[in-house]
Amino acid sequence: MPGPSPATVGAMELDPHVCYAALAAHDARFDGRFFVGVTSTGIYCRPVCRVRLPKAAHCTFHAHAAAAEAAGFRPCLKCRPELAPGFGQTEAGDALARAAARLIDEGWALPDVATRVGVTERHLRRLFANAFGVAPVQYAQTQRLLLAKRLLTDTALPVAEVAVASGFASTRRLQALFQSRYGLAPSRLRRTGSALQDEGLTLRLAYRPPYDWPRLLGFLARRTIPGVEAVVGEGEAATYQRTVRIGRTSGWLTVAHEPARQALRVMVAPGLAPHTAALLARLRRQFDVGAEPQAIAAVLGPLAEGAEGLRLPGAFDGFELAVRAVLGQQVTVAAARTLASRFAAAFGTPLATPHAALHGLFPDAHTVARQGRDAVARLGIVAQRADAILALARAVADDTLRLDAGADPAQTMAALQAVPGIGPWTAHYIAMRALAWPDAWLPADVALLNAQGLPRTAAGQRESLARAEAWRPWRSYAVLHTWRQLEASP
Repeated sequence: MPGPSPATVGAMELDPHVCYAALAAHDARFDGRFFVGVTSTGIYCRPVCRVRLPKAAHCTFHAHAAAAEAAGFRPCLKCRPELAPGFGQTEAGDALARAAARLIDEGWALPDVATRVGVTERHLRRLFANAFGVAPVQYAQTQRLLLAKRLLTDTALPVAEVAVASGFASTRRLQALFQSRYGLAPSRLRRTGSALQDEGLTLRLAYRPPYDWPRLLGFLARRTIPGVEAVVGEGEAATYQRTVRIGRTSGWLTVAHEPARQALRVMVAPGLAPHTAALLARLRRQFDVGAEPQAIAAVLGPLAEGAEGLRLPGAFDGFELAVRAVLGQQVTVAAARTLASRFAAAFGTPLATPHAALHGLFPDAHTVARQGRDAVARLGIVAQRADAILALARAVADDTLRLDAGADPAQTMAALQAVPGIGPWTAHYIAMRALAWPDAWLPADVALLNAQGLPRTAAGQRESLARAEAWRPWRSYAVLHTWRQLEASP
């Protein structure tokens, strides 16, 4: 795609010439990287908006929807800014601010967000001002309003339920903010034919193309935990299904690809509606919709050639992925899948769903922490790994180990390696997938060493790590591309 690179658009330093050129070209690479406020209409849009191009003199550019709304603009009803892809994991700006933003996106309260990322609320305000140009409360309000706008437009949820799902204390608060910020009543956004509640809620997650759905689903399909998750169908028509637990609420969801819309279609069980924010935030990470394929390919060079749409397969639940990673130590992918299925059946909870392949929930950390070594080992899991899983569960249950959106990768890997039975490879793999960390490089990975023509020695590992420096901050993608090329080799 011609034109300037999205890398020239920083979080707080938006070049108006670059932004206007992207707007004129409806350049999808910039979608979600900035928003344009049109002073002649008082409306802000995504760069991909198809309305008539405004004059450059009437355009102002903002790093986030919250900044556009703080400047007095209302969201466009045509391009719908709430559907724009989120920011990438390594996008410019303070890492703590990005971690805090991800927690806010999941619905965390601001005081808890500050505690979670280890800063004072005052310092959090400074971080947000630098990264987004707004205060944390403005960011949170905008995210809640945009989620409410999405639910009002795309579902048949009653306004009162929309208020709860969006994080508002009351329907009155939602209505008041809608009126003051958007100049209309929430009911004005209702559309005929919105999804019926008893069939589930249908929502969409936009991405920046290209998006290699078949390869991502193929990776997940080989690693699904039977009963908990499944991939049904093949190629572009494949659908991901899984059971989920958010707090005390359980249900199911499905994810399918809509390439014509450049989006993923998500259907969620009706009972999970109050947790829509957390569900969408987790799915954004699991399916890597915030990635910037051209920026990644530019760094990886020939390694990514012909497969620029490859995405990082994240995880819906960090603890589940960590257990799955331990079970996969020194066994084949198929054997690990069998052990994970036994583990889920033994300690998980049965759940009725409308999908034949889904019938149970993976156990949470508190449930696993209460088990004994013998109960785990009798499933065919060797004692050392049983001990590692139990220690992992206790660490997550008592919150000394975090595997959530706001966790710091370096601190998390250090905490993981403090668990007996978890080494550097497993720690990096968990960080790569559970935290959706884009810059992991797996130490002592035999496939990576073989692909680089290096010996399986400490010296070979050091040389592998040194060569991978050229792929920062996208080393996780380099891992995936290397594995991809090895799979394609005769």
